[in-house]
Amino acid sequence: MKSKYLLYSVLVGALSLTNACTKLDENAYSLIVADEFFKNKSEVSSAVLRPYTHANAWVTPSGQDNWWRASELSADQLAWPTKGPHGEDGGKWKRLHYHTWTVDEAGLNGAWVLMFTGLGYCNFPIEQIGMREASAMGITEVEKASYIAELKLFRAFHLLRAMDLWGNIPYAFKVGEPERPNTTPRKEMFDIIEKEIKENIQAAPKLTQSMKGRMTQAGGYAMLVELYLNAEVWTGTPRWDDCIAAADALINGQGGGQNGSMALDPNITDQFKPDNHLSKEAIFSIVYDFTTANFQPSWPSEFYHFKQREIYGGGRNGNDGIVLIPGVYTKFANNDLRKTQWLLEGPQLNFATNQPVTGSEEYRDQPLSFVDNIRKNKSGSTVSNMSEGEENSGVRFNKYKLGNQVVGFDGTPINNNYNNTDWNVYRLTWVYFAKAEALMRKAGGTATADAVALINQSRERAFAQADRAAAAFTTSSLTLDALLDERGKEFIFEGWRRQDLIRWNKFTTTTWWDHQPSQTYRSLFAIPQIQRGLNANLTQNPGYPQ
Repeated sequence: MKSKYLLYSVLVGALSLTNACTKLDENAYSLIVADEFFKNKSEVSSAVLRPYTHANAWVTPSGQDNWWRASELSADQLAWPTKGPHGEDGGKWKRLHYHTWTVDEAGLNGAWVLMFTGLGYCNFPIEQIGMREASAMGITEVEKASYIAELKLFRAFHLLRAMDLWGNIPYAFKVGEPERPNTTPRKEMFDIIEKEIKENIQAAPKLTQSMKGRMTQAGGYAMLVELYLNAEVWTGTPRWDDCIAAADALINGQGGGQNGSMALDPNITDQFKPDNHLSKEAIFSIVYDFTTANFQPSWPSEFYHFKQREIYGGGRNGNDGIVLIPGVYTKFANNDLRKTQWLLEGPQLNFATNQPVTGSEEYRDQPLSFVDNIRKNKSGSTVSNMSEGEENSGVRFNKYKLGNQVVGFDGTPINNNYNNTDWNVYRLTWVYFAKAEALMRKAGGTATADAVALINQSRERAFAQADRAAAAFTTSSLTLDALLDERGKEFIFEGWRRQDLIRWNKFTTTTWWDHQPSQTYRSLFAIPQIQRGLNANLTQNPGYPQ
């Protein structure tokens, strides 16, 4: 009997958790019956790679409501304030910022849909490849086992990040079975994810240049680091030794390396520039290829001003959206290179002419200068909150670089890798920090010499040679609060901040800018009510209307 599973339509129906935009039994010329696919290695590879292109939508600042937005815009470093007539968007950014989201939040439902759709994209090829003879697909038995292990690791990644946001989640490892899965408690889900990773990590390929952007043994070890780093929060039982062991596996090269032996990059820019596929510290990235495949990064829409292309010499502007919360910028020392190379503040100049860039809204035809406050400066107001922004409010993102399409005023040539910049999901610097934190927490919060060395090896790159000794931490100056502060600087924009604040018990208990402490239960997001309407077996998280 011919399979009724349709390649690339399985995504929305795989777990019966989302509204299908395409019925599985309808005639659609863009769909391919699974029995007519998987006939050769190229077709197998297409199915294996599909969840990766989809991951761009939910794990990066993609312009969609997703894991990244929920993780960063609910925390203490980034916000999307209303700026004049722009950015109100039904108040959704304010609800994230003030921790007043509801069970009917369309944005959080959007994140749910994207993430569980990705899970379906993993389940489908796992099932289809697993049920076929390798020779009938034009691949070897070794390749078949490798593909399945890779996809199972990537499926675990989807579950890990869904568990991060909602804690207690449903899951299914077979397409459509069960049709309406029950909610699985977070502690049990942790064990399932850990088991899935450990059972498949050695069968997956090691990280190499040819495996960049795909889940490998290195990615598997990174997931274990993340699991164990958060184990005390997620299960009630700390796993610091396991976190250290998984980190050591990466540091010692057991998972491979994207460019030879895995190592910290020598500076703070190699990880974020248009040819960052050459980075030695990348572990798992969302890979873009604008030059040959027209697949480009999506984050400019989140961060860039309406006239940003004049500033960097490229072709893309943005929605003048996400900015630093006031005061974050001043936490960076003036001699910290991350302050000048990752952030944009002050008057902005045209890349090609070195003349002032002018505004397009409140500062139309006037020099555009990004300021470290969010208020209506033009009218002299001192009121500062999420409703009071102007087009220039807030210090801006400049961490990842797209490159330039025009020659700079100083002769900087056109960048041939323009618009190809990969987004790092895991990088070795994060592993160094995770191991250092685990060492400190195992020692009761006290910095060990090894923990200090790990942080200083990473941090020294942010300072000129002459400043490094004074900037270095010691066992007395590297407190847990100092480590959280340093994490905020090193990983700003990278999606980690909510998770970090929860681990430090500061997510719902601390004041920042105009945000006041919230209810403890908001350390987990609400299960979207629309999903509970589709699946009566889903249990709402504690604290939210049942």
